[in-house]
Formats: sequence, C-alpha cells, structure tokens
Amino acid sequence: MAFNRKQKLRDNIEAVRTAFTLDRERRTPTARERALLERYCGFGGLKCILNPARELSDAVHWAKSDLELFAPTVELHRIIRENSWDEAEYKRYMDSLKASVLTAFYTPQAVADTIADVLHDRKVRPKFVLEPSAGMGAFIAPVLSNNPQADVMAFEKDLLTGKMLGYLYPEQKIRTEGFEKIEKPFLNHFDLAISNIPFGDIAVFDPAFNDGKDKMREIASKTIHDYFFLKALDAVRDGGIVAFITSQGVM
Repeated sequence: MAFNRKQKLRDNIEAVRTAFTLDRERRTPTARERALLERYCGFGGLKCILNPARELSDAVHWAKSDLELFAPTVELHRIIRENSWDEAEYKRYMDSLKASVLTAFYTPQAVADTIADVLHDRKVRPKFVLEPSAGMGAFIAPVLSNNPQADVMAFEKDLLTGKMLGYLYPEQKIRTEGFEKIEKPFLNHFDLAISNIPFGDIAVFDPAFNDGKDKMREIASKTIHDYFFLKALDAVRDGGIVAFITSQGVM
C-alpha cells in the first residue's frame, strides 16, 4: 500500500486528541478509543509538521507539495497548544516531535510478531522483558500475548507516543524518557531485551559510557545503535537474550 501522508496525519491527530481527552478526564480508554490510539504511527516522514502553522498567512512558508497537509497541521498544533499548561509545555511537545520526525518509523506488526513467535517456539519464556525503544508497542503486544505474566519495562522518548503507550499498556512500566535513564538496579536484570532500535550517527550521553574508564564504550556512545546494543547487554542477566532489529552498521 502506498504511503498516504494525509491519512497518516489524520490518524495521528485523532490519536493525539484521544490521549489528551483521557488525560483531561482521568480515565482509561474505551474499546473505540483504544482503536484510535492504536492507529497512531508517529510523525516519521511528516517533517512539514514543524513548519509555522498557527494562522493562514503561515502557508506562504510551506512548499507547494506540502500544502495539502497545512490545514491538518494547524489542527494538530491547536490541539497540542490547547492541552498544554503553558507555552513552555507546548514547546516541549514540539521539540519532542522535532526529535522524532527523522526516526519515528514504527515496526510492521507482522515483523514484531514473527520475532516474538520464534523466541516462543524456542521455549523462551521471559519473566522480565525490556523494550528500550518502544514506539507504539509492536513488540510488547506479542510478548504479552505469548506470556501474559511477563513484566515489561518499556522506554519511549517521544512525549506524545509515550503518553499513548501508557494508555494502551497501563499494567506495564512505561517510561517516557530515553533508555539511558535506566537505573543501576535494572542492569543484569532482564531475561529478554527486544526492539527495533534507532540507528544512525547520533550520540547518546550516558555517564556510565562517558566516565573515561572504557574507551570502547565511549566510542559506542557516539552511534546510537552501538550504544543500544551494549546497554542492552548490560541490562540482561547472564544467559539473557538480546533480540534487536538494526542496520548492517552494527556488524
């Protein structure tokens, strides 16, 4: 199916609106609202949402190829602004989106299901599961389907995505922050780390990797995919499994 930017943006707007409604009303989602949240697919490939979009005159700053997305982008900004405590919080949401537009391409569910099923078929029954780059939980769903008793800790740095993930998996430990924030008691703890990790020449600041004691770790922290592999190896127990999708650069 061709990538439909307008439909993707519309789905995302409805999911964002739903999440803010749940925040405001302090309740769990209905079945219909869960379906709306599940259609959220991030803003990867929609860099135009970072363009000025407060009033009609802002359209002059947009490329012609993006103009069909101007009106829904205005709506997106309005929803976020109206549900922010102040301009500073609105800016935090937008800064978070800015950081995600180049990397938020979520894993097809069939791929995540296959990886989880292969582990299950091989008698892997993890009790403690780590998802260090969760997105909308493509790996969480099959892990819990195969083992409903699993205890999942998931990290998702994007503020809006993390908010929605928390509503979809309220019984799990959903952390809306970067994987580098994991605490020492959770190292050498997990049976399984499973994810489609980010990759690229993006540095990660982690004091444990930048203390001057280990040159290889310091080098690894300069490329986010290498960092995620090493940090995940720290996080799983002896005999634990790291099952990641990543680029050939890791090899």
